[in-house]
Amino acid sequence: MSQRRRRSLALLTSGVLALPLLTGCGAGDDEGGPAAAGQDIATTTRDKVADGGVLRWAVDALPDTLNAFQADADAATSRIAGAVLPHLFVLDAKGRPVANPDYLEKAEVIEREPKQVVLYKLNQQAVWSDGREIGAPDFVAQWRALNGKDSAYWTARNAGYERIEKIEKGKTDLEVRVTFSKPYADWRSLFSPLYPKQVTGTPDAFNEGARGTLKVTAGPFALGAIDKKTGTAALTRNPRWWGRQAKLDTLVLTAVPRAERPAALAAGKLDLAEIDRSGADRIALARREASGKGGAGAGGAPAHGPGAAMTPAQATLSWATAFGADEEKAAQEKESRTKHTESVKRYADEQKALRGFRVRKSLEPAYTQLAMNGASGPLADERVRRAVARALDRQALAELVLKPLGLPAKPVGSHVALAGQQAYADNSDALGGQDAKAAQALLADAGWRRGGKLTEPAAAKAGPESAPQDDGKTPAGPGTGNDGLYIVGQDDGANGDGAGTPDGTAAGADGKAPGADTAASPADGERDRVSPVLAPAPFGAQQQASLLAQAAMARPVDDAKRSAARDGDAADPAKGSPAPAPAKQAGRTSGNMLAKDGKALTLRFVLPAGPGSESLRTVGERISQMLRKLGVNTETTKVADDSFFKDHIASGQYDLALYSWPATAFPATDARPIFAKPEPAADGSLLVEQNYTRVGTDHIDQLFDQALGELDEAQSRELVRKADARIWAAAGSIPLFQRPELVAVKPGLVNAGAFGLGAPRYQDIGWKKAATAKEKKKK
Repeated sequence: MSQRRRRSLALLTSGVLALPLLTGCGAGDDEGGPAAAGQDIATTTRDKVADGGVLRWAVDALPDTLNAFQADADAATSRIAGAVLPHLFVLDAKGRPVANPDYLEKAEVIEREPKQVVLYKLNQQAVWSDGREIGAPDFVAQWRALNGKDSAYWTARNAGYERIEKIEKGKTDLEVRVTFSKPYADWRSLFSPLYPKQVTGTPDAFNEGARGTLKVTAGPFALGAIDKKTGTAALTRNPRWWGRQAKLDTLVLTAVPRAERPAALAAGKLDLAEIDRSGADRIALARREASGKGGAGAGGAPAHGPGAAMTPAQATLSWATAFGADEEKAAQEKESRTKHTESVKRYADEQKALRGFRVRKSLEPAYTQLAMNGASGPLADERVRRAVARALDRQALAELVLKPLGLPAKPVGSHVALAGQQAYADNSDALGGQDAKAAQALLADAGWRRGGKLTEPAAAKAGPESAPQDDGKTPAGPGTGNDGLYIVGQDDGANGDGAGTPDGTAAGADGKAPGADTAASPADGERDRVSPVLAPAPFGAQQQASLLAQAAMARPVDDAKRSAARDGDAADPAKGSPAPAPAKQAGRTSGNMLAKDGKALTLRFVLPAGPGSESLRTVGERISQMLRKLGVNTETTKVADDSFFKDHIASGQYDLALYSWPATAFPATDARPIFAKPEPAADGSLLVEQNYTRVGTDHIDQLFDQALGELDEAQSRELVRKADARIWAAAGSIPLFQRPELVAVKPGLVNAGAFGLGAPRYQDIGWKKAATAKEKKKK
């Protein structure tokens, strides 16, 4: 996760691809259990990978900056940085940080008292592309740029760097001693990526010098040309690389929106691309038809694609219009038929080309959650939040998304780690599983009753109750984008994850959970303010820019306007009776739904309306059904992607919402701002950091703080787990399932695909050698 998303930075596999664990990196290997899904990358030893070749790898957009520590850094920024810059620690297949021997011979804490000291012993062969050794001056320059003391540096994050007291050269030029003013458990998160001092040495160089180019690099690849016109960024094999030589000659990152990727794959413009479910379905259908198992639709029409929806009657009507007496209509219809025919042919040609591709599958290092806004309304009461949570069948929701894809469908049990990571433990028992009776008891205790008297005015409204309000301005439908499970921090502007910084505002609360500090409640009219300092750990660093740019402004719908039609308590239209007179409204009840103080229990459910959000909306609909059985009504509002976070989540204009958080190898650092208790600022605003549910406690903050300063790694992880149990109990957000990862791959490409919790080892990616005559004979 950089928290600016996206996440990860290195991939370790078995055999010759494995990176050895160095000192201080292997403790607690059995903690966290196995990963929910393994990597699917066609792991191949280097001796069977051909030397040379080009790989065209899809990205959502070319990066606006190559500086991963700036607010508008995105997934493409991290991908380039992963291939061309030093990363002292990388993530293995379980999402755990391990030392990278290409840059480190050793890294360990050598002193704990009176102050923590970390000694880095650098690989003696490690040099920048200008020939200069990587050393202490680079560490010092990056620390000074990111420690937050010089506001001239436009940084998005500084966590960890502000705890450093000094950096100095060790006994030799290859040793770097870092002394901390306060203990820092997540010290491995620092200096990955490491930029040359030419980039971090001055504010001007940091702010502008690395936005469009990196003149000095130190990775298996070097940065070549970035062409905005063609939407490509070329990475070429680094001739000064001291490690195992990159197998590929060139890696070309190509900007292609997700909706267009099947066509780009078919046209030979891409070799590797993350795709949504509709794209995966197209490839599966193409391969099925190639094997002779596919069939035609009704009347010989195509079974899928542009012509699949047309019935024989519609085809006949079209023909009749095209050759009818009305010349104007005939001309229009003929033009439409021509375009349709061309579309069908183009689709058919693409399907033939897609037959050769494979879809590699795993689970992304991110989980989708149900977020509950605890700042105001019914959900300010912890009992209501807990009731909503216990009404959910999380197993059914996981199966709804993952089972059709053939992926393990198990609910996520932690807010701070994923299965396989050392900090992972299923702490959901702190809240409790699905239990309708327990949920009903919680709501009753909070004063919500079925058949409650309604005093809010009834207002006629077109459409059925709880009808979704669609304010989206972006197209939706199969194949129009990604899977719609929005990741906080994923910069995907072309597909609903546009860039931005978490600077949204929110209206103040009107209530607070009784007797608890789990919901911050500022006075009406106050605005929430998002902290400009974001979680910095390198594997969580992209959590910033795109955090906010994902769907359109939608105003809350008046809850009262739907209550008259609820549960059949309004006048029966079949009898033709007039709307009830105002004087009689006092007699209305909520029927089978819950009410309190004259108001029905209705929650605003905000979902993105844009490209590829079908899966997300399906999950939302299923959740609404589960809540309705409990007597809780939801009003679903679909909003455009470009302000989903900015105008709704970050600003607090929602009750329920679905979005995803990236996983991190450093939860003590990265998770704290996500779950920190909102605090009033001096100007009267509310500082929420990244806690968009606005639910937090002092105890949770204290546990994270203790974990961050605890140098006993096992004890630090235990403190993080305790914090997670408290987060479950506060019921501000409910983890549902890990996001699916679907990657289309051209035949022969190895050591690449669905990386899961790990990250790419770029120098090992390549094309498999052709089988020798002897090997063919064995087959």
